[in-house]
Amino acid sequence: MRMIVAFVQPFMAPQVMQALHEVPELTGATFMDAKGFGRGRLTDAPTSEVLYGTADKVRVEIVVRDELEEMVVRAILEAAHTGNQGDGKVFVLPVDRAVRIATDEEGEDVV
Repeated sequence: MRMIVAFVQPFMAPQVMQALHEVPELTGATFMDAKGFGRGRLTDAPTSEVLYGTADKVRVEIVVRDELEEMVVRAILEAAHTGNQGDGKVFVLPVDRAVRIATDEEGEDVV
């Protein structure tokens, strides 16, 4: 199993969600508001508890069987792409274990 974590522009989140709905056998995804900075951050911003120089993003998390990984990554890349700096990033991580809380069921059937 794999966890796909993507950070996309907020205005592209609806297109990403639609693209993911079109992936056969994909059972779900989580979308969360996030703030962060990357290569374009402000280097002379004052330091305090407020985050200066951050950009709004949407974090998308999806756990999939190995064979769906490429299809899901491709769907995100195509839906979120504008060609401009700040389009976002996609990360793929291994998932060692998944457990459904309601039934104690484990493994790929959980996703």
